[in-house]
This record gives sequence, structure tokens and C-alpha cells, in this order.
Amino acid sequence: MSLRIVVCVKYVPDATGDRRFADDLTTDRDSVDGLLSELDEYAVEQALRISEDAEEAEVTVVTVGPEDATDALRKALSMGADKAVHVEDDDLHGTDVVGTSLVLAKAIEHAGYDLVVCGMASTDGGMGVLPALLAERLGVPQVTLLSELSVADGKVTGRRDGDAATERLQAELPAVISVTDQSGEARYPSFKGIMAAKKKPVETLDLEDLGIEAEEVGLAGAWTAVESAAERPARTKGEIVTDEGDGGKRLAAFLAERKFI
Repeated sequence: MSLRIVVCVKYVPDATGDRRFADDLTTDRDSVDGLLSELDEYAVEQALRISEDAEEAEVTVVTVGPEDATDALRKALSMGADKAVHVEDDDLHGTDVVGTSLVLAKAIEHAGYDLVVCGMASTDGGMGVLPALLAERLGVPQVTLLSELSVADGKVTGRRDGDAATERLQAELPAVISVTDQSGEARYPSFKGIMAAKKKPVETLDLEDLGIEAEEVGLAGAWTAVESAAERPARTKGEIVTDEGDGGKRLAAFLAERKFI
């Protein structure tokens, strides 16, 4: 029986761009280029490694986002994933992580799964709670923040490295896992992979396809919201201390005044 692996990926604003909030205090995704979240590339890589070690496996990448989010799916497909599912609906605008977990859980169930692989966090929201929410909605175990993992005999086994200890964790499939940026460098898509990705299937779904009401997601259904936002003030000109024989004392006084020493 083929091992069904689903990878959750996200299309995020480029961290090197000028990121800001829109007028409704949601992330402005139109004024900056987007790309596949770097942390999700590690999830795709680990899913591909597991599929290569299995006798038979299929890797499906799933995302929730606007039309341009297809670019993130194509990147994952060019790395080697087999097919993709894109949930796109205007009513998703403003959806927080709770609503996103609902949509992803429904999409994952639609695709069929034995193992769900996530990155450790998204590079735009950075909450890191999506894997736990997914596991709860799907009713399966979660094994999160793994820096090493393997799948054999219907079980996923992994290592979680903490500040004070290293843990060995195991769960029966089906399960949800997340991997860290220490799990292994993601491969670069080859030219052959990029060309092949253009022919791989991408299924597009909306809320109605998943049986989700608009009120459950979007700004109306969000459990969290940004109340206010202001641009970071410009950096002020620093103070120059001219050494006229007393530079050390003046520097010490400057640091002491600001309670650095």
C-alpha cells in the first residue's frame, strides 16, 4: 500500500522586501513579492526523503492562499513532489491560524493521508502552532520540532533537540509532524524538475468544496486580530565621541547614562 504523505506549505511575503500592513490591518501581500516559506522547504525535503526510502509513496503539497500561491506549489513540485492541492477563496482573506488549520484539515482529509509534514513555523506569522491545531482537528498524534526522523513499520520516529535535553519520540501513523531547519538542507530544483512540475496536477478547491462556511474563516471568523500598527521610526543619528584625551571617560559616562554599565 502506498504511503500517502501530505506537506503543508505557505506562500509568504519575501522577508527581504518592504513588508507592511494593509488598510484593514491584515498583511499586505500585494505590494511585495511572495515565495515558498523557507522553513517549509525543509518539510518538503523531509517528505521527499521519506518517499524515496519507502517502497511506494506519494507526496502531495497543500496550500491555502491567493492565486499567486500557486508559485509556492510549483516550487515544491519542482523539488520532486507528485501533486498539489490549492485552496483559494476570496472569503479566506484575513483568516488567522485557527481558521487556516480548519481549511487545511479539510483539504488534507480530501487528499487522503498517512503522514502530514509541516515546517516549524511560517516566516510571516511565526506562531508555530499550526501542526498542533492540525493534529487536534484530524484526531491523530503530533510529533513536532524534529531535527531527525524516519518512517518504518507504520510508525514515525524522530529526535527533538532542546536546550537541556534530546528526546526520542515515536507515534503510530497516521500522524502530524513538524521539522526544524536543522533537519537537512532542502534540495535545489533541477532543470528537469522545473520542467516536469509544469505538467504535474494542481487541484484547486474553494470553501464550498470543503464544506466550510464563510463565517468560519476570514476576518469575521478570526480568533486573533491586529488592533493597531505603526511604522518603525527611522534610525536617529548617533552621538560621536571625539577623543581629546578623555574619550574613555566620556564613553563610559555615555554607557552609564543609558544603564549599559
